[in-house]
Amino acid sequence: MVDTDRITGAAQELGGKIQGAVGDLVGSHRDSAEGRFREAQGAAENAYGQAKDTVRHATDRAQDFAGEAQHYAEDAYERGSRSLRHGARQVGHQVAEYPLASLVIAGLVGFGLGLLVNANRD
Repeated sequence: MVDTDRITGAAQELGGKIQGAVGDLVGSHRDSAEGRFREAQGAAENAYGQAKDTVRHATDRAQDFAGEAQHYAEDAYERGSRSLRHGARQVGHQVAEYPLASLVIAGLVGFGLGLLVNANRD
């Protein structure tokens, strides 16, 4: 979408060029100078419209990127949740099938954590 400042600026710039050319042609310094002034105003307004278009385009791109990033984050969260549930079920099955081995492993992990915590206090 083109900004209206670009359209009015381009029209004013063209009108200024024409007025300046006509002023030069008929020898009117006043019309020539006024035309050049209108041309400069139109060019400035056109540049302002282009800047607004650039900012609008950059904002749209940033919003698109944010939407994609959110989609990827939601997908990663969902995959992680599924993996966690699957792992918890697998551990539950292993504990049910080998309760004594699970108890020994849990005891060893607890003992190791106790050693780590105690080592940090010294």
